[in-house]
Amino acid sequence: MFSGGLDSTYLLLRLQQLGFTNIHAVAVDVGAPVDEAGLTKHAAHFSAVFKLLDGREAFVEEGVKPAIRAHATYMGMFPISSSLTRPVIARLITDYAKGVNADLLLHTANLSQNSLPRLNNCIRRLGFPGQFGSPYPHSVVSREKKAEELAAAGLTIMSERKLSGDENLWCREFEDGPLGDPQDFCIPEDAYEWTRRRTDHPPQKLTLGFEKGNLVSVDGIQLPLIKAIELLNEEVGKFGLGRFVGLEPLSTDDKALEIREAPAAAIIMDALRHLEIATLETKTLELKQQLEQKWVWEAIAGYWGGECHAMCDAAMASALQRVGGSVTYDIDHTRFLPCSIVAQNPRYIRDRDHWERGQQLLRRI
Repeated sequence: MFSGGLDSTYLLLRLQQLGFTNIHAVAVDVGAPVDEAGLTKHAAHFSAVFKLLDGREAFVEEGVKPAIRAHATYMGMFPISSSLTRPVIARLITDYAKGVNADLLLHTANLSQNSLPRLNNCIRRLGFPGQFGSPYPHSVVSREKKAEELAAAGLTIMSERKLSGDENLWCREFEDGPLGDPQDFCIPEDAYEWTRRRTDHPPQKLTLGFEKGNLVSVDGIQLPLIKAIELLNEEVGKFGLGRFVGLEPLSTDDKALEIREAPAAAIIMDALRHLEIATLETKTLELKQQLEQKWVWEAIAGYWGGECHAMCDAAMASALQRVGGSVTYDIDHTRFLPCSIVAQNPRYIRDRDHWERGQQLLRRI
């Protein structure tokens, strides 16, 4: 599984040094910019064949849509991201590996990354017949050492990489380097791409429309979800909104610092929650929120598609059948704040005095 980053490129170097042949370096496009020519060149440098698989639509349908229904965040701190891509990446690459009769399927997750159990659990569930896993839990090599060895092998560009990151159309996350110590860290401004503030933009309004819990329009224009996410990342991110800082729990229950930016995710899930509250009974909301957290922890652990995960998803989708309408926001460089909530099946009060009089009449009867 080849992203073109430091870890996966170093793995190609080590495989070549160990005498492996017929190596396929396979990447999946889930919405991050892909330098196909550059990745092809780097793979060929180590006698590997590069293959790019398109996973964008699968990621939106199988990952993002369910995540929106589940308001999928870590402890309410930041949107989950790689947990959503790993099942899609694992499925597409496992299918590819089976198709070329591969004996070995490798990824590059290490002990400090939750992707380790996620990918292993997914590949196992998909029934890959050969050996699979990551070498990094068994051989810790510093990023500096990897960069030095790659430079010695002719790839000096890797020595310039300080942050480790993961990106898809839903979220960008980065860690390591200057972010290694939660007690003393500095986030380089140029690490952000979607949320770089542009002070020349005046405040604006933005309306999100939903049907059956699904985002279907922005400012009244019907859009496929993949296009709506791209648009909202731009329109919300240009105000510098949608940044997250948080500690991610590892499988050992130790915590690692991660920085994320996800402007579209932030406003979409906020809007849906407003419409849910406007539409659903309170006890239904309480149960849905419990199911959301169970859904999230199943996803984080890599049990995507398991019985418990599927049951939670089906229940939440059922609860959202009546949830539709629109939320309009005032957006500036400090926040996005609703100024209109219009539900298709509302339970809210529009005139408190009228409601009070109605309640008094009911009591008299």
